[in-house]
Amino acid sequence: MKILVLENNPKELAIIQKALPNDGYILIPLVSSEDLWPYVRSGESHFLIANWDTSDLHRMQFISRVRSMKIADPFFILLTTEMNLDEELAPSGADDIIQRPFRAQDLKNRVVMAERIISLSNSLLTAHDQLESQAVFDPLTGFMNRSGFFRQSNGELERARRASLPLSLIALDIDNFKVINDTFGLEIGDDVLRMTSQAVREKSRPYDCIGRWMGDEFIVMLAGVIGADAEKIAERVIAGVRGTHVTVENKPPVLVKISAGIASAARISASTEVEPLIQQARQAMARAKEAGGNQVFLIYV
Repeated sequence: MKILVLENNPKELAIIQKALPNDGYILIPLVSSEDLWPYVRSGESHFLIANWDTSDLHRMQFISRVRSMKIADPFFILLTTEMNLDEELAPSGADDIIQRPFRAQDLKNRVVMAERIISLSNSLLTAHDQLESQAVFDPLTGFMNRSGFFRQSNGELERARRASLPLSLIALDIDNFKVINDTFGLEIGDDVLRMTSQAVREKSRPYDCIGRWMGDEFIVMLAGVIGADAEKIAERVIAGVRGTHVTVENKPPVLVKISAGIASAARISASTEVEPLIQQARQAMARAKEAGGNQVFLIYV
């Protein structure tokens, strides 16, 4: 672990170096708080030991400045001081304070404890990011779930409204999904959903907003696309899914087919909302399935 050290007294610096030998610790002695910023911004180090009495931390308001920064990982600040500080006089924002003179072992114990705190904080941040991701994305397909799609698509709708752009919405449904589940079981059904979602992503544009609506239904929002151009994208998706084969042991490959319905709006008015567009696209999809499936049905709204 890299530890930044702001200590201009050679004797005090020697004590810190003795307490933290080169067994996993790399000490980086620095002269002023300005020297700290490149390490803080780059995330190269997440730990500072500083002399509160002789450094310029207080004058340069370093602690308050670093706490106001939006940095990905926690930055631990351990201060050393000769003063016997009570809670009212203690520097605000410091993670730990040790009074000089201190024993080398005391400092090492504080650093070990700080390592644990940093590790725990990183674990909590990772867990938080994972929970946020789970709240937005469907774990099976990797597409946005319904709530995530609503959030993203409302933003796309508003941009289309402001820029006077057309907008289309494609609803997709696997034609033979119930038969696949009933015949081969849910595990093969999940494989079909994964393979289908991969084909949908590959045949859509990289920046298109895609969500898993429910079960084997998917929704794709196409900003700036209308009519025949939306049909071409839907047909590309259908062709990609048609080429998807899921292998089953001792049985012929499972062939997947999909139907698409498109709701296309040439003009986004103040009253246009996402959910009615989705329902209109799903109605168009139902028409495609009624006509035999594996095809596209387009309506203008």
